[in-house]
Amino acid sequence: MAIRNGVTATVGRHQAEKERTEVLTNQQNASNNAPEATAVKTGTGRKEVHSGVGVLDKTAKILDTLESGPATLAQLVNETGLARPTAHRLAIALEKHRFIVRDQHGRFVLGSRFGELAAAAGEDRLLTACGPILQTLLDRTGESAQIYRRQGDQRVCIAAVERSSGLRDSIPVGAILSMEAGSAAQILLAWEDPDRMHQGLRRAKFTAAKLTTVRKRGWAESVNEREPGVASVSAPIRNASGQVIAAISISGPTNRMGTTPGQHFAPLVMAAGKYLSEALIRAHAGTGM
Repeated sequence: MAIRNGVTATVGRHQAEKERTEVLTNQQNASNNAPEATAVKTGTGRKEVHSGVGVLDKTAKILDTLESGPATLAQLVNETGLARPTAHRLAIALEKHRFIVRDQHGRFVLGSRFGELAAAAGEDRLLTACGPILQTLLDRTGESAQIYRRQGDQRVCIAAVERSSGLRDSIPVGAILSMEAGSAAQILLAWEDPDRMHQGLRRAKFTAAKLTTVRKRGWAESVNEREPGVASVSAPIRNASGQVIAAISISGPTNRMGTTPGQHFAPLVMAAGKYLSEALIRAHAGTGM
């Protein structure tokens, strides 16, 4: 009886061990075949990241979709797999914060807020490179030189060099100026998305036709526009993606710069803007971003 009981117990242990082995094997196979918990391929070919914050993940889906181009609400729903009310609610919220806007056909597109954030992120590299260029611009033109970046509905002087003597247009670093007048304002508005451009033109002293000219020739000028007796010439500074993130300018009295300052100074200002744009591209390539 004892022997039989021992054999029975041994057989039972072997059977239990076999069952445990099968369970572990099945679990391992299931784990190997399962999609990654943090990143799975979506229908668009991108990896869908799960951060654990659902609303953020859904918002990222919308932005990922718009990265490929304009989309209607129906297209957003189709591409993201989100419920229509959810996609609509998130898109409207993103629009409020200017992360997305509507184009002339009512489709959603990426907004200017990304350009502003990119400008802020790249400002250190721009400030590192701009000092010698501004000084060279001052030496060659004889006029004060500045760099402006847009900040909401205003523009901020983030770098400047001034004449040491004589009449000058003194604009200190940190000065906040209007986007309604001046050649730098024209540059910062000329390449904006249509909706934001039209909003900026409502109170501007320049017209949409003038901004069209600015885009075609690549520079802007103003005479008595921002302030009586002051003239300026500006050109764009672009990041590695080609977005206009700042304006480089020279400014001074009209009795020295004349009534058509662009004819004399635009090539030098444009060359300075191009040099700084290329410096940002090189810095971007060097970081591997």
